[in-house]
Amino acid sequence: MKVETKFGDSRISIETGKLARQAAGSVVVAMGETMVMAAAQSSSDVREGLDFLPLTVDYQERLYSVGRIPGNFFRRELGRGSEKETLTARIIDRPIRPLITKAWTYETQVICQAWSVDDKYDPDMLALLGASTSLMLSDIPFDGPIAGTRVCRTGGKLVTAPTQDQVADSDIYLIVVSSKDAVVMVEGGARQAAEEDILEAIFLAKEAVQPLLKLQIELQKAAGKDKRRPIEVVRDEGLIGKIMSERRAEMLETLTIREKQPRQKGLAAMKARMKADYAEAAGEGSTDPAEAFKRLESEVLRGLILNEGRRIDGRSLTEVRPIDCEVGFLPRAHGSAVFTRGETQSLGTATLGSSYDEQRLDSLIGDSTKAFMLNYNFPPYSTGEVKRLSSPGRREIGHGALAERALKAVLPAPEDFPYTIRVVSEVLESNGSSSMATVCSATLSLMDAGVPITAPVAGVAMGLIMNGEEATVLTDILGDEDHLGDMDFKIAGTAKGVTAVQMDIKIAGVTRPIMDRALSQAREGRLHILEQMAKVLAAPRPEVSKYAPKMTVIEIPSEKIKDVIGPGGKIIKAIQSETDTRLDVDDSGKITIFAPSEEKANAAIEAIRKRTDPRTNLPEIGRIYEGKVVKIVDFGAFVEVMPGVDGLCHISQLARERLKNVRDAVSEGDIIRVKVLEIDKFNKIRLSRRVVLEEEGK
Repeated sequence: MKVETKFGDSRISIETGKLARQAAGSVVVAMGETMVMAAAQSSSDVREGLDFLPLTVDYQERLYSVGRIPGNFFRRELGRGSEKETLTARIIDRPIRPLITKAWTYETQVICQAWSVDDKYDPDMLALLGASTSLMLSDIPFDGPIAGTRVCRTGGKLVTAPTQDQVADSDIYLIVVSSKDAVVMVEGGARQAAEEDILEAIFLAKEAVQPLLKLQIELQKAAGKDKRRPIEVVRDEGLIGKIMSERRAEMLETLTIREKQPRQKGLAAMKARMKADYAEAAGEGSTDPAEAFKRLESEVLRGLILNEGRRIDGRSLTEVRPIDCEVGFLPRAHGSAVFTRGETQSLGTATLGSSYDEQRLDSLIGDSTKAFMLNYNFPPYSTGEVKRLSSPGRREIGHGALAERALKAVLPAPEDFPYTIRVVSEVLESNGSSSMATVCSATLSLMDAGVPITAPVAGVAMGLIMNGEEATVLTDILGDEDHLGDMDFKIAGTAKGVTAVQMDIKIAGVTRPIMDRALSQAREGRLHILEQMAKVLAAPRPEVSKYAPKMTVIEIPSEKIKDVIGPGGKIIKAIQSETDTRLDVDDSGKITIFAPSEEKANAAIEAIRKRTDPRTNLPEIGRIYEGKVVKIVDFGAFVEVMPGVDGLCHISQLARERLKNVRDAVSEGDIIRVKVLEIDKFNKIRLSRRVVLEEEGK
């Protein structure tokens, strides 16, 4: 069966029943010439004792989708996904996870694969649509449907389902995922956009995806399977109620311990005591005491907020934790800063490099480079844990991408500051929103490094506690409030406007009034944080660090570029080696020199001038040079007397005796001494080895 509808300036179709028929649910989604397959499957065996949903979501891009062969040694897609694949998998996972009940403890997997990709439509939103539809068709209990779209503002106009060209020119760029009644996820960035513009874009996208929801329902009615039910866990509600009543005061006392580590230790000890104290009443193997603990912890935290307007660390609902900032913390780094907000702390470092340090990307759209990188590291000691160190996971990649997006909007134009910039955030402590602390430490480290950003950026995470229709929005949430609350809404920006947003929820959706309040409250928190940061460093330093490479820009005539590059890059490599510099040559003739010192930069400038100035780029007539034979022809040999400058030594000038063959005297690669006899008006150089031999009596 196949259904389709108009979407944006094209049509979207969803087809099922033709491919991957042994999966619990599978579809092929197409738009233009972009096609994505999505399949959902769950195991038949329940996993006992789990208190979380065992869901795995994978997104894969196949290079045959754009007619390319992988460039790696194995010539096949490797198991570890690219950063784009990882981020897309997160975008799919985050909105569907809350819509599958936690009571579902069967191993569940959703796989999306991009099979054909045109240059107009990105496959990621089609993959999300396919994931939701495959779950709707399957026997997996999924409270969907959901659908997502990009929305951008280009030329002052909001556009849903934009083409990739429209996205590139936009000043608001969001991915919005919605159900019929509410928004379930937001991800994206902007160039200092007003909160009301962000809100308008989000709910325009919500309305735009409604036809995609109807398609899924239509397909489910025609081809969907009956839903399986989770295995019901029998609970002794009477015992659970008794435990909660008897231990409420203890939970309140323990949960309101201000510091995270003592609080967690206290909660762990309390849980162990409850399990022991009620073991006999619960019976062997019962999880009722653990269930009572979980419910009581949530009830007490939410009750404090809803009924008393206070939080477990004593703050008001809109209060930001105490902030401490320090810049120049690492003496040899180009820029560094420590940002501490309560028990969340990030060390940010900024490193400046040349164009040779740009990140090379290999993606479906082809090879490209990236001059700004932000890496986020989350070591286990930041949460007081012991874990095996491994390569960056989905969390690290996702949080790094969010912070990177928040700062891209304020970076200087490449022509004004042609450095490659790498920022690293080392999360040293974590108790709520380390990604937003990363935005703050990264901003301070960039300014400390002398990067002329247009405005400082700060970020804050907003939370939500729902009680029926009543909603309470929290500013700067703790880890416990994230875990036990209903929303994590991260908002970063400048004093002028928003630069990045990311929203995840654990409920069915968020309405416009709630989101409006969260954005407004976040602005107040962001301005407070920016004010605290400005007390330490309000603007970028006027000069880059003394340890950063010195950047000098000179211009030469474009027709002289070949004289700087040389055959096979020989000359530019020689200049860089001799002067310990990096040269970036633009087609216009602009040369950017990156040097460790001013002296070495001047040496590179002098070397370039010698090769491009006609007055200095020629050998001296009558002078003897030691040169290399670079080419042999029937009538003589060409000898390089200066880097990139060669002249002809005629066969009659190669030896004192008459030669029948040039190779009787010299071979390519030989080093010989020659005298400059003449330079004509076309700068052709005539050399003589014979004169040198005669003068030296050889």
